[in-house]
Amino acid sequence: MTSSVNARPGAWVCIVTLLSVSMIGSISAAHAKQGESAVRVEVEQASNTELVNEVPLTGSLSAARVATLSAEVSGLVSELDVDIGDRLDAGDTLLRLNDELAGIALQRARASATSARERLEDSERRLAEAQTLGASNNIAASEVRSRQSQVEVDRAELAVARAEVQQREAELRRHHVTVPFSGTLSRKLVEIGEWVNPGTGLLEIISSQALRADFQVPQRFYPMIEDDSRLTLRFDAYPGKNFTGQVVHKVPQSRERARTFLLRVALDEEDRPPMLIAGMSVDATLRLARGEKGVAVNRDALLRYPDGRVTVWIVERGENENQARVTEQQVEPGLSFAGKVEIVSGLEAGEEVVVRGNEALREDQQVHIIDSES
Repeated sequence: MTSSVNARPGAWVCIVTLLSVSMIGSISAAHAKQGESAVRVEVEQASNTELVNEVPLTGSLSAARVATLSAEVSGLVSELDVDIGDRLDAGDTLLRLNDELAGIALQRARASATSARERLEDSERRLAEAQTLGASNNIAASEVRSRQSQVEVDRAELAVARAEVQQREAELRRHHVTVPFSGTLSRKLVEIGEWVNPGTGLLEIISSQALRADFQVPQRFYPMIEDDSRLTLRFDAYPGKNFTGQVVHKVPQSRERARTFLLRVALDEEDRPPMLIAGMSVDATLRLARGEKGVAVNRDALLRYPDGRVTVWIVERGENENQARVTEQQVEPGLSFAGKVEIVSGLEAGEEVVVRGNEALREDQQVHIIDSES
């Protein structure tokens, strides 16, 4: 009897213990459910928007003017006071050829012109005298005509002599190679003491004031590009920054093997980076409107699985606008543009999808909708 009485308290202890464990489990389950219902998400509506092709391009900067300068006459280089990298202004003298002989020839031509002018003045004076005497019949008419002819001959000889002076002056000027436009000396192909001939490349100058970006674009996009189409440009020298440019030329010729055409883009002057050089690489994004609309969502709404499936979580709101349940829906994505993705099938315009907090959702899970600014 005594042992029976002593056993009862232990039994009660077991019962209390089991009840405690059960209650703790229930409380834990309740807390787990409460935690599940407290998932915070951001949502956006799928919208019917104009579809855009985003074409990634890679190209390089080119200068509007690049010139390889040469001399117009043969000669020995006597002066060359510039070097690669020098900044030059239009009209600056780059190179001089030995012009001693050209100077002597010019002096001789000027002397000949002076002599021809003196002869013309003398013949004109003699003609005036003959015409005065002829009025009083003191000289033969044939003599007057002869002197008139001599004046014409001397006048023609003076014209030839003056043309010779102009030619010699032009030849002397051509012994100097000058800068045709402001820029930077990029190549130096000759040194003092070398003999050069007309047409031989001597110096190369490149303008850095009007750089443009050149891209080879797939030919299928040619009819979609307007003359005023704009692009977003990116340079390795300015990571993380975007700049803008506008199409200035699309060359109507496709490269036979690559099936591409040249697209030339001018950089906006007010948005142009300060330190750019010709030959620098540039990446761009060309946005081309397709002329049609489709359903599109924020690209963050899409979840991609290793098996190739792409899904979104569709929101079904309840009586409380901030409380909802989610359902996973497989979709077929299309174009990507401006942070959005076209949805070809699986989603209708106006449906709400989760764009933040969708990484670990479960089917029919309750969520709490928050504003994107929260």
